[in-house]
Amino acid sequence: MQQLPFIYSNELRWRLLRHFSFWLLWFLFQLLLYSFSPSPALQRQPFLHRLIITSPETAVYMVPSLFLAYMLMYLVIPNLVLPGKYAWATISAVILVFLTAALSAALSMTVIDYIRHWNADEISPLVASELHPAFYVQFGVAMLAGLRGSITVGGVAAAIKLMKCFYEEQQAALILEKEKANAELQMLKAQLHPHFLFNTLNNIYSFTQDVSEKASGMIMGLSQLLRYILYDCNKPLVPLDKELKMIGDYIALETTRYDHSLEIAVKLPKSTDYLIAPLMLLPFIENAFKHGASQMTESPWISLNIIVQDDELWMKLINGKPSGINKEIPGIGIANVRKRLELLYPGRHELQINDEEDMYIVNLKLTLLTAYPDNKKPDYHGDRQKV
Repeated sequence: MQQLPFIYSNELRWRLLRHFSFWLLWFLFQLLLYSFSPSPALQRQPFLHRLIITSPETAVYMVPSLFLAYMLMYLVIPNLVLPGKYAWATISAVILVFLTAALSAALSMTVIDYIRHWNADEISPLVASELHPAFYVQFGVAMLAGLRGSITVGGVAAAIKLMKCFYEEQQAALILEKEKANAELQMLKAQLHPHFLFNTLNNIYSFTQDVSEKASGMIMGLSQLLRYILYDCNKPLVPLDKELKMIGDYIALETTRYDHSLEIAVKLPKSTDYLIAPLMLLPFIENAFKHGASQMTESPWISLNIIVQDDELWMKLINGKPSGINKEIPGIGIANVRKRLELLYPGRHELQINDEEDMYIVNLKLTLLTAYPDNKKPDYHGDRQKV
């Protein structure tokens, strides 16, 4: 789906191929340049011979080119140019160009000088005696050559890097625009479907009030539960009172399936002034019913105790299970809640799940945020007679 992967793809194989191709072309360009304008010691040599002789020099001169190109591409551009620090980017680029020229000059006066003298000795001892220019002349010429080469390769590498960055930003903007359009469409659907759902539940509730008080109570609890999940859980944090009320509604709905066969003990705080990530506790309670009480043919039981004290929430959940089942609580819900705890409460939670012979034990500790510092807490326990 990505256009021109050779230029824009971040896959390792494309990146390696892209970099290798760029430097191979640069090496061949420099090799031809040095061979067409050789030093005096090589002017009387055939062209192919000059190519062979100047290859080591060209490879050595690749070192300062590599230094400048990668410093620009991976240091200056991402850290200074893209964030808009253009003054520092200009200063850094000028410094890097002169450092590259100095590195090129140093290599020219050491490694390259040795290679040229060795080649001259191989060609003609008389020519070798001519390769002794003054130090300042040699250094000046080497600096100018280094500046010329570094500016060229640095400019080409920086242009390719900037083109790639601008392309990625454009693609990211297009993806964001597409996701925004999809989100708006989903929002329109979400506004339609809950409206139809709650109207239908309200009609069923009206019909069941005179027929079955138990059925109307279940519909009321289901309506409250759905309303919370659809309208409140899209926020990063919700009042803990709402979360606890939702847990109470869920437990009430589940217990109606067991008549009087389920032994359940629930202790919840009556009033709190804290915030919590939505649906953080429900997966544990859901598993207590799904993989505990519902699997027991005789005397199912659940014990839930939640305490809030000193900005900390302590939950201890114990439920029975059939004997002989020795495996950790199944389901994707617990795995998801573990990830959410790591993302939303890093260093501020402790979770321990014990799989005993005949019971599951969940201990959870959370450090909460205060919701209402002035103790001005709204009432969420309003009239429940209307669905």
